Amino acid sequence: MKKIDFLAIGDIVIDAFIKLEDAHVHCNLDKVGCELCLRFGDKIPYESVTIIPAVGNSGNAAVSASRLGLNTLLLTNVGDDRYGQDCLDKIKAEKIGTEFVKINKDKRTNYHYVLWYDVDRTILVKHQAYEREWPKEIEKEENIPAWIYLTSLGENSLPFHDEVVGYLDKHKEVKLAFQPGTFQMKFGAKKLKDIYTRAEIFFSNVEEAERILGKESDGENKNILELCKGIHLLGPKMVALSDGERGAYLYVSEELWHHTIYPNASAPLEITGAGDAFSSTFTVALALGLSPLESFAWSLVNPMSVIQYIGAQAGLLTREKLEAYLKDAPKSYKLTQIEP
Repeated sequence: MKKIDFLAIGDIVIDAFIKLEDAHVHCNLDKVGCELCLRFGDKIPYESVTIIPAVGNSGNAAVSASRLGLNTLLLTNVGDDRYGQDCLDKIKAEKIGTEFVKINKDKRTNYHYVLWYDVDRTILVKHQAYEREWPKEIEKEENIPAWIYLTSLGENSLPFHDEVVGYLDKHKEVKLAFQPGTFQMKFGAKKLKDIYTRAEIFFSNVEEAERILGKESDGENKNILELCKGIHLLGPKMVALSDGERGAYLYVSEELWHHTIYPNASAPLEITGAGDAFSSTFTVALALGLSPLESFAWSLVNPMSVIQYIGAQAGLLTREKLEAYLKDAPKSYKLTQIEP
């Protein structure tokens, strides 16, 4: 077995994309608190359904890492149903190791409904209460990964995080990237303080960072430096925050950097997985030995490609294609240091 470069840990799901054609969105004037609206008690027509297996933050990150050339494994759970087999088939097709995928007897595979309207989506989620186990095989010296990418897990997963911390305490050489999911943010930074402290790099979008720190903004006047410093004080060495069309920010060595998005000639089809593409590509570049600023430049190419497709994985690039985009990057794709 080859040395594991990248071990993604987190729940995977089946996504059923339901493209809506008869809906509307209600927003406040500041565009905060928008709501997707459908007629209550009526039959609502939809345009199409697209079912995509083995997605979710960890599945998306694993596919990203594998396509970019890393020896990648996925530590996750599926049910012993047809959807679980569909996920396993997809993982294997992407050349991702399944040694740490647990098939749970008499359990269902996570299945989410993605209400897709315009370019955005609202997701109906349900995480199965799997009995999570730290695999004994990962303790073998040949199975120690260079990087662990820890992301979204279900609401019963808090004790499992202690097992991750215990493993990292025994293996100081293993680097940790942390992209918290919904329930990890609900747990709060205090309960996951050892994860934050151990993280080489932390990823979220700006709004999630505000939520974690208990900050409020009006949606426009965001103090990015304050957010980055706040997350950094929780422990991560580097903090990377995505901000939609406004690009992304990196806080490293007490410096704040901004990078523009990679421009695309066509409008986005839908934006699912853009954040996962950003975070995972950044981590892969670090794993390949690139500097933080070089990795930052890599990180915004994959999201540009992902949003041209349905779902989070179809647009993920190979290393050859990503480097070609970087070579041909327009002048508008640039890195700028933000002075305090």
